[in-house]
Amino acid sequence: MDSTRPALRLFVMHHAGGSHLLYRTWPAALPDTWDVRLLDAPGHGLLLDQPQISDAGSLADHLLRVIEPRLTCPYALFGHSMGALVTYEMTRRIVDRGLPLPVWLGVSARTAPQLGRPAEPYREPSDEGLRTRLRLLGGTPDGIFADPELWALFDPIIRADLRLVDTWRPVPGAAPLPVALSAYAGREDHSAPPPRMTGWAEHTERFLGLRVFDGGHFHFQDDPGPLLRQIEQDATAALDAAGAARSS
Repeated sequence: MDSTRPALRLFVMHHAGGSHLLYRTWPAALPDTWDVRLLDAPGHGLLLDQPQISDAGSLADHLLRVIEPRLTCPYALFGHSMGALVTYEMTRRIVDRGLPLPVWLGVSARTAPQLGRPAEPYREPSDEGLRTRLRLLGGTPDGIFADPELWALFDPIIRADLRLVDTWRPVPGAAPLPVALSAYAGREDHSAPPPRMTGWAEHTERFLGLRVFDGGHFHFQDDPGPLLRQIEQDATAALDAAGAARSS
């Protein structure tokens, strides 16, 4: 980008076991007036050499420190799966700390907070149990399962991420976010089916709707076009509404 102020700065947070790589085509596919920033959690992607963070609140704190210097223009957050709960926690912290609010939050393939699993001791999955869970979710290349060296590298990363997801508990009675929010689901996603994502409407003062796409948990992997067009539409509507509110 050049030195001109972007119309919107969009931060994208990846799924469990993933990195920015799945989203690498997104900046070129979204408006050229946007500054799209693809985040990596420590221990992932370009930050593979950094210690991993396996607590949602701690990861939200870390990522907020990373992006805070960039909150100098209208901005938005989007997270897929694990990334959705982390961006939700980031937004709660932004509100609590009185930082500039995002104009929009997009949550994808993650059930609403009130539908989290009941508190119970975390149980580490067996090797076969982990493989089965990943195959049901999709998104993991078959080569990782077949190559012992790749699996040995990938296994501890995904275990730490899934521990983060499975042990996360939202703050009871948290107030709805004063931020426009859209939810995105795959029609055949067994992990976060559309009916279990409708509850996101209770966690925002301005729910833009649940958008449902054909496919499963990673419905956008082969063709992100439909999702990106909807993200552009929703974020632009939120941006326009924020601008109208400022000028009124």
